[in-house]
Amino acid sequence: MKTPTLDDADGAFYSDGSRTLQDRFDSRRIADRLLETRRKDCFDDTEREIIESAFMFFLATADQHGRPDCSVKGGEPGFVRVVDRNALTFPDYDGNGMFRSLGNIADNPAVGMLFIDWSGEGRKLRVNGLASVAATASGGRLVVRVTALDVFPNCPRYLPSLRLDAGSPYNPRPDYRPPEPFWKSKPDLRDFLPRSKPERIS
Repeated sequence: MKTPTLDDADGAFYSDGSRTLQDRFDSRRIADRLLETRRKDCFDDTEREIIESAFMFFLATADQHGRPDCSVKGGEPGFVRVVDRNALTFPDYDGNGMFRSLGNIADNPAVGMLFIDWSGEGRKLRVNGLASVAATASGGRLVVRVTALDVFPNCPRYLPSLRLDAGSPYNPRPDYRPPEPFWKSKPDLRDFLPRSKPERIS
């Protein structure tokens, strides 16, 4: 699969469309101030804590024609790890087999990630970067590595008041076999499932 490079990004944080709207609504000054004081390309300890304590995050990708797709990736806290000053990784767990997110990454490495801290502080963190996909050392599950280009907080004012009591019972974790999701037993799908089982986490 394609290995991303900085040449895959044009380096412009604001698009021409963003600039047009900023000028229309007189927000160019605050937009530039936020860019100057909030946006960076690496993670600090607070951002690492938000990322590595997350039960889930939203992942936006696009195919080679720019058609977007957005999905939720979930797991036990720590399933997303900051592995370098500007890089993070997360595993690809068993899904529906469509591979829309990872397939898009193979054709277009640009991704957007949104992390939300549901602990009560309402912190939101956005990460835009370049992604690549590789097999784990065992050759089984795939892992996604994202090199951050833009790391910046996101205003939480429109977040609803939600309480996260526990992670999904389907989250992989050591010495635990998650139950089969209901959709895999549907008569019109069960005969089309992969014949091999996903690799167990140990």
